[in-house]
Amino acid sequence: MIRCFALSVAVALVYALSSLAADPPSPAAPAEPEGMKALFVAETFEKDWDGDRNLWTLSDGVVRGETTKEHPAKGNTFLIWRGGELKDFELRISFRIKGGNSGIQYRSKQVDGNKENRWVIAGYQAEVEDTPGKVGFLYHERGRAYLCNVGEKVEVGEDGKPKVVGKLGERDAIGKTYNKSDWNDYVIIAEGNHLRHYLNGVQTVDLIDNDPKGRLMSGVLALQLHAGPPMVVEFKNAAIKLK
Repeated sequence: MIRCFALSVAVALVYALSSLAADPPSPAAPAEPEGMKALFVAETFEKDWDGDRNLWTLSDGVVRGETTKEHPAKGNTFLIWRGGELKDFELRISFRIKGGNSGIQYRSKQVDGNKENRWVIAGYQAEVEDTPGKVGFLYHERGRAYLCNVGEKVEVGEDGKPKVVGKLGERDAIGKTYNKSDWNDYVIIAEGNHLRHYLNGVQTVDLIDNDPKGRLMSGVLALQLHAGPPMVVEFKNAAIKLK
């Protein structure tokens, strides 16, 4: 009896320690707030969004970006929202992608392009690509490059260098929530220097940007078409709430 009791205690202790050591599940997305503003409105789309009309179209509420051999992207090109600069906000948008990669730019700025592509953007980017475990990371387009990979909690120091300070969950486990080649839901929240991405209700990245030179506290919203082989990316149900 004593041996059985001791064995039970030992098993319980091992189980408890293994539970404590296990990675916690990645946090869930917050409930959608009231007062979200729709961004894809057919009657005002031409005025609200600025981009290469050979590459971007709106049909039945779906914004489609497509490059072909006949109409390639002359460098990374963007569809830019002209509704004003963003500071603190919550963005909700759905996407699906075939080939290549794309992104959702926020708190970004338009930079000099050329006659073939004047829609050039630099700034924070929420990654959009058809790769589970990679889609959802945080990138700085034309800036500091990779800032926070899926499953990480990162703080960027005053020297501009990102440092992993914790985990949201395992990258592969988070990647399993992605619907490959199908519609997926993004939530992007920016509050001060704190940035969070959620994919299909699960948090993918958490970043604190303490870099006074590199961080972006306001800027434009845009959607990306990447240079390279032909690709298609679609977006729908875009809505935003300013904080």
